[in-house]
Amino acid sequence: MRETTQANSAAPGDGLIRAGAVVFFLGAVATLVTVAPLFLGAKPFPTYMFGLSMLMGVGFLVAGAGVLRSIAAGRRQARGASR
Repeated sequence: MRETTQANSAAPGDGLIRAGAVVFFLGAVATLVTVAPLFLGAKPFPTYMFGLSMLMGVGFLVAGAGVLRSIAAGRRQARGASR
């Protein structure tokens, strides 16, 4: 049986994985910016910057949801092909 999926086609969870990676990266940058004054002896940033650091966890969860969605779509496709 030949594979009919093209190499550049997007799977169902790919958008969530990409969005999660971007949000995770923004959270990582916010974490570095927030922690830097503590090591440099400068005045700490306001509290909301620590909240922006939580974007790392949010991005991780969004990417995880994309992986689970991709797995579910693959299982549905495999179940449909086996019938």
